[in-house]
Amino acid sequence: MTSPPASLRKPAATRTRATAPARRRRTPNTAAWIFAGPAAALFTAFFAYPLVASLYQSFTARRDGADVFVGLDQYRRLLEDPAFLHSLVNTGLILAVQVPVMIGLALVLAVLLNQSWLRFRATWRAVFFLPAVTTLVAYAVVFQVLLRTDGGLANQLLHALGLGGVDWLNSPTWARISVVGSVTWRWTGYNAVILLAGLQAIGRDQYEAAALDGAGPLRTHTGVILPQLRPVVLFCVITSTIGTLQLFDENYVLTRGGPGDATLTPVVYLYKVGFQQFDFGYAAAIAWVVVLIIAAVSLLQFRLYGRERR
Repeated sequence: MTSPPASLRKPAATRTRATAPARRRRTPNTAAWIFAGPAAALFTAFFAYPLVASLYQSFTARRDGADVFVGLDQYRRLLEDPAFLHSLVNTGLILAVQVPVMIGLALVLAVLLNQSWLRFRATWRAVFFLPAVTTLVAYAVVFQVLLRTDGGLANQLLHALGLGGVDWLNSPTWARISVVGSVTWRWTGYNAVILLAGLQAIGRDQYEAAALDGAGPLRTHTGVILPQLRPVVLFCVITSTIGTLQLFDENYVLTRGGPGDATLTPVVYLYKVGFQQFDFGYAAAIAWVVVLIIAAVSLLQFRLYGRERR
C-alpha cells in the first residue's frame, strides 16, 4: 500500500496535541476517588448508616424479642409522656436564662480584650479560652465538688462572709442555677474569642468616625460596632442554643437530672430510656424529635435575627 503524499500528512506533534485532550477525557480521575474513598467509607459506616438506622428504629418497638414496625406510635407516645414534656420545659428555662447571659458576658469580655491599653492581652485571651478545652466530665466533677452542701468551696465562702449555705444540688431552683453557672463558665470565653475576632475585623476608622461625630464609647459600641457584629453574634447565639438543647454532661454529672427531674433534659432522658430501660426505639424517637426542635429553633433565630435591617 502506498503512503499518502507528504502534503496530506499531519505532523506528529499536531496529531499528539489533537488526541491528548480526548485521551484525558477518557481517563478516569482515579486520584480523587483514592483520596476521597476512605473518608466516604468512614462517613457511611459511622454517620450515614447509624443515622438511617436510628430513623428506622424510631418507627419500631421491641416485642417478644423482635423489633416490630409500629409506625408513629413512638412519636404519639412522646406527646403523652409527662417526663419528656417536663424535660422540654426544663431545657426552655435553662435556654432562656443561660444563652442571653452568656452572650452578654462574652460581648463585654470581647470588648475588654480588644482594648489597646490592656497589657498581656494574648495571655488573658488564652486564660479565658482555656475552659473551652477542658474535658466536659472533668469540669463537671470539679463543679460538683465546689457546690457540695457540706464542705463545698462555695458554701465555705458564703459562711466566711456571714451568709448561710446553699443547698446547690438538692434544691430544684438552685440546681438549675448551678447547671446554668457551670455551662456559662465553660463557654463564655469560647464565644468571647469568636466575638473578638469579629471586632478585630472592624477597621479603626469606624471608631475614629464615631468619635468625630461626638459618640462616646458606649454609643460607639451599641450604635456603630454592634450592628456590624450582627452575623458573628447570630453565629454565637445559634451554636450556643444548639449546645444547650443538647445539654447532657453537666446536668448528668452534677444532679443526674434531679432533684425531682428539675434538671432533666431531653438528652438525659434519652440516655435513661435507651441505656437504663433499653427501650431503643423510644430513645431513637426522642433523638429525632430533639433534632427537629434544634433545626426549628435555629431556623427561627436565623429568620428573626439573620436578616439585615433595612
